[in-house]
Amino acid sequence: MESAVIGRVAVFGAVLALATPAAAIIVGGGGSKSSDCLVVLDAPANYPSAAPNQVRCTDGNTDCDTDGDVNGVCNVEIKVCVNSTFSTDCSLDGVAQINVEHSFDDGTDTKFDPSFLAVRQHIEQDLHLPVGGAACTSPVTISVPIKGPLGNNHCGRRKKKLALRSVSTGAIGAVSDNDTLKIFCEPAEGNGCDPQTLFDGTQDRIQHQIFNQSCALGNCHDSETMQAELLLETGASYDNLVNQIPTTGPAADAGWLLVDVVPGVSGNPETSFLFHKIEGSLPDTTYGERMPRGKAKLTSSLREIIRLWIEAGAPKDPTWVPGTF
Repeated sequence: MESAVIGRVAVFGAVLALATPAAAIIVGGGGSKSSDCLVVLDAPANYPSAAPNQVRCTDGNTDCDTDGDVNGVCNVEIKVCVNSTFSTDCSLDGVAQINVEHSFDDGTDTKFDPSFLAVRQHIEQDLHLPVGGAACTSPVTISVPIKGPLGNNHCGRRKKKLALRSVSTGAIGAVSDNDTLKIFCEPAEGNGCDPQTLFDGTQDRIQHQIFNQSCALGNCHDSETMQAELLLETGASYDNLVNQIPTTGPAADAGWLLVDVVPGVSGNPETSFLFHKIEGSLPDTTYGERMPRGKAKLTSSLREIIRLWIEAGAPKDPTWVPGTF
């Protein structure tokens, strides 16, 4: 339901936003006034205050973070609405197509995001395009992690940008509408950057802060691509790494394992292919490239967490290895 109006009709939107500060409002998304109503976003936009068109959320703030937990992730709920009546400058109807950028896990898009896939799936399931008349998807959650914790338990803000490209094929011919929504996640004050608050143990920290953000992504170690036959998504990474033989021939011939440990007792980073991959300490090019490929090297503090975890025997959650929190 459209509960307020922003974007091109800033004053009207601001008044309604003040009346119901925790409610979602309608974000036009930009573009021409004459076409901006084709697709709009129902979201808890709150910035800038005069005419909100972004979501700036603090981890755990129930005005925007739906789970209300301080867990290092802002889970922001939105709806995609079509053929809106929010603006008198636009009377177009008949949305026939909506494209969501970075929503296809085809093994080629390094910016693929599961949250954007969920948005596309809700559009396909709920709107049944082409459609005339106003309609909205059911709520869909976009998850934005904070940046960190990094060295000395420093955290920062991270953002995602949802981008939609829609087309209407009404009586006047094809008309397009481009919409974007920036969503920021800020760490909570107080203990909002404490690893023991954000994660259940060292393995959980590695999964959520390293694998989920740098490895289990499109064109890498996600379920669609599975580079080197390795899946590092939540629930799969541990068994796929611990004491498993690499598919890379030279590493296997050298007697390395992906993570070489006596589980829960001790381990050897020097014979663990994972450690050499993130360190970039591979003997030669036949062992492959440093990981994450094509991206900045993991910070020294994150690489150290993996080293200590391996040396401790790669214990499972909820165990904390000293030096990793």
